[in-house]
Amino acid sequence: MLVLGAIGGGYLGLIRDSGNSLAAAVGPGPSSGAAATVDADAATEAARAKAARAAAVAAERAKKAQELAKRNQQTASRSQPRTTYPVPSSCKEYTGNRALGCALMLDAGYPLAQMPCLEKLWTRESGWNHTSHNASSGAYGIPQAVPGDKMAAYGADWETNPVPQIKWGLNYIKNRYDSPCGAWSFFQTHNWY
Repeated sequence: MLVLGAIGGGYLGLIRDSGNSLAAAVGPGPSSGAAATVDADAATEAARAKAARAAAVAAERAKKAQELAKRNQQTASRSQPRTTYPVPSSCKEYTGNRALGCALMLDAGYPLAQMPCLEKLWTRESGWNHTSHNASSGAYGIPQAVPGDKMAAYGADWETNPVPQIKWGLNYIKNRYDSPCGAWSFFQTHNWY
């Protein structure tokens, strides 16, 4: 609305100026009375009509710009990966390797609020199966390390024990993404982490 007011005000100023210029150009003369007033009034009316058309065009452009901005904002919010989920009350809400992963995640210094992201990430990667193996990439274990033997730094029994796999995976996440939710956010966009 401010834009429209500014445009309208500018055109009204032009109208006054053009009316004064027209009156000065016509000047006093033999037909300066009613004919000069009619000419000035016609010029003023033409300028007003032109200003009204320009204001309508500006209003339509402003409306379209607002609609475009709103659509872009909605699209951007839909394209943002979701990284917040309901937080479990404790690790007791999980069983098996997930419960172990939750406890080790807390030991690694992450808050419980990170567990939903870690749970979703490693469910997608391996289903939390510590013997999961991807034959095409060579990825192995719960975090799908490539190659799998790099997890040996956390335990010689890395192939059969989920603890070294989870510890390695949490360290990998920390060094590369800062947090499980950071890794999950990246995964949602790229389908790998």
